[in-house]
Amino acid sequence: MEEQRRKSIIITGASGGMGGAATEEMARRGYRVIMACRNMEKAAAVRDRILRNVPDARLDIEELHLDSFASVRAFAARMQGEAPLDGLFNNAGVLPRRYSLTAEGYEQTLGVNYLGPWMLSRLMLPLLSEDAGIVNMVSISAKAASVGRDFFDKGEKDFHQLRTYADTKLALIYFSIALAWKSGRRVNMADPGIVDTEMIRLGRWFDPLTDIFFRPFCNSPARGARPAVNALCSACDMQLFSGNGHRDIPRKLLDRRDDIEWLWAETAARLGFPAE
Repeated sequence: MEEQRRKSIIITGASGGMGGAATEEMARRGYRVIMACRNMEKAAAVRDRILRNVPDARLDIEELHLDSFASVRAFAARMQGEAPLDGLFNNAGVLPRRYSLTAEGYEQTLGVNYLGPWMLSRLMLPLLSEDAGIVNMVSISAKAASVGRDFFDKGEKDFHQLRTYADTKLALIYFSIALAWKSGRRVNMADPGIVDTEMIRLGRWFDPLTDIFFRPFCNSPARGARPAVNALCSACDMQLFSGNGHRDIPRKLLDRRDDIEWLWAETAARLGFPAE
């Protein structure tokens, strides 16, 4: 494929297990990938590994800290010169064991898993080509989650590693639906299942037992990345990709319009964006 004809996509967290696997597969399919990463040294090592497997890959590393609004805005400003772009995969996520705050004073899981991708997606909309798609990485854990009106204002006493993570993933689902409704863009979600990456290491006493009895049954990073890759390469819209297929977003989620609209408006106000 001629260099100038390559489509360009952004993958956040491209130095991680699934992010690296998605980057390699998209490179194999002829895409130029902008690897938006926090750890530049780790990202360079992943890029070098991919280049050994895909020698003609076009991989560019850009620094991005999703827990900093200033970093997100600076990244989006640098992308002005790359427009039009052909896709955005909001892959990066965290599952911290302990409570901590972002630069703007939000809980870390909330900042990285929801607020950062929300801001990045809104800033990238004008830079995307007409047929570009946005894919958000969601999680089966959202089935047990809730997003109440105190979503942004919970303190340390409210923090719970798994529950907080699940709540942010449900919020990302709500955002995906609202973004598709309001932007007219092609927006899809990808559920990787339970994947054998460092993210499932919870820093607890039972981690060694998990490695023995649970980890062997998890999806590999490549398999976990497959739904997102399929979504990035698809012309579908408002679909939930998992395994090798996809389905309509469940009606019970679409029917939560009041919650979806409240979350959109509240997030826009907090981040300084117009509500519409």
